[in-house]
Amino acid sequence: MELRHLRYFRAAAEELNITRAAQRLHMAQPPLTRQINQLEEELGAKLFERGPRGLTLTPAGQFFYEHSLQILEKLDTTVTAVRRMVRHNRELFGIGFVPSLFYGQLPLLVRGLRQKDDVELTLAEMTTVEQVQALKAGRIDIGFGRLRIDDPEVEQEVLFEEPMMAAVPVGHPLDGSMPTLEELAQYPLVLYPASPRPSLADIVLGLFRRRGLKVEVAQEAHEMQTALGLVVSHFGITLVPEQVKRQNRDGISYLYLAEKHITSPIVCSRRRGEVPSETMKEANAILKVLVENRISGKYP
Repeated sequence: MELRHLRYFRAAAEELNITRAAQRLHMAQPPLTRQINQLEEELGAKLFERGPRGLTLTPAGQFFYEHSLQILEKLDTTVTAVRRMVRHNRELFGIGFVPSLFYGQLPLLVRGLRQKDDVELTLAEMTTVEQVQALKAGRIDIGFGRLRIDDPEVEQEVLFEEPMMAAVPVGHPLDGSMPTLEELAQYPLVLYPASPRPSLADIVLGLFRRRGLKVEVAQEAHEMQTALGLVVSHFGITLVPEQVKRQNRDGISYLYLAEKHITSPIVCSRRRGEVPSETMKEANAILKVLVENRISGKYP
C-alpha cells in the first residue's frame, strides 16, 4: 500500500462519485477505479457499495476513512513543518509523550521551547515503547513516558514518582473514601492502553498481582479518555496518575489510595551518548525547574 492509494481513497470517500473524484485528482476514471480495487484487494475488505446514484462507504470503508485521514493529516502537518524549518533555518526538535503527562507541567516545557525562534517543535503521542523506537530512529529527540525499558541506545531518567488515584463514577460505593487495592479489586476494572504492550495497563495489573489480588477486567480501551468515559458509564473503575484529576471531568470522582506508596514513574528518555544540542540543553534546564516545582509542591 502506498500513500497515493490513501489519497485516491480519500477523494473517492469524500466525493462518493468516481467521476468527480477523478476530476479532483486530475486523472482519468479507469485508473482511479483500478487503484481503489487494488486497495480493497490488499485490505481484503469492501470499502464501497456501488449503486446507480454513486458510492456509499461500507462500515469497513468508514473505519478506514477515519483512520487514513489521520495518517494523511499527520503527513501534511509534518511536510509543512519540515518546509517551514528549512525556510527559516530552524532546528527540528521532536517530543514524544504519553497523553496523561499533558495534564501536568509538560505543556510548560513545550511553551518554553516554542519561544525559541530557531526551533521547530513536533509533538507525538506515543507509549514509552514507541518512544524508545522513535528515539533510535531519530524521529524524536526526547520522550516522556511511564515505563523503564532497558535499551543500550537509550538512557532513561526517572524524574519523579507520581501517586496513582482511583477514578470511580460519582455515587460509587467507594466515592469519598481512600480505598485500598483490596477494596478496588472487588469491582470491575477498565484498563488502558489496550495496545501496544507493555504499557500503563501492565503496571496497574502488576499492582494487584503482586498482592495476590485477582481483578476482573471489564474492558480495555486504547486511550485514557475512552477509559474515563467507560468509568462514567459505570463499566468499571480505573487507576490514573494524579495529574489526570486536574481536568475535572464530570461524572468522575478521583480518590487517593490508602497505600501512599503506590506510584507511577515519570520517565524521561534520550538517546545515549549524544552531545546535547542547544535546544536539548534548554529543554533540560526548563525540565529541571519543572521537576523541582513538582517535587516541592509548586504547581503552575
